[in-house]
Amino acid sequence: MSKPEVRQGLRYTKDHEWAKLQNGEVLIGISSFAVSQLGDITLVNIDVDPGDQIIAGKSFGTIESVKTLSDLFGPVDGSVVRVNVDLEERPELINEDCYAGWMISITPMRPEALDELMDAAAYTAYLESSAH
Repeated sequence: MSKPEVRQGLRYTKDHEWAKLQNGEVLIGISSFAVSQLGDITLVNIDVDPGDQIIAGKSFGTIESVKTLSDLFGPVDGSVVRVNVDLEERPELINEDCYAGWMISITPMRPEALDELMDAAAYTAYLESSAH
């Protein structure tokens, strides 16, 4: 199996979500490692709408693949700004490029909370040290 791609400039969670601060919003998606574990993604179900609050560590939706159904967890607290509606019709966008296939965008309650997440080096070390 090829080594998962871990991109610089993103923050990562132990649940294999990534977060990227961009223009005051935080884009959230799943990492290359998560995609490699899931296999072909068949359905993305986002359970929040713009204006809803998400809580760090709590589920905001699910992702389904040929192998399993997994929860999607918020990396930080915030208010939903946008939902990537393209994923409803084309969940395979995440397989094609998980870093372009973001799921939701939020306004973080505490932008500094992103600093508490793993950077690329820490996430790479986490993947290497964890027996998943």
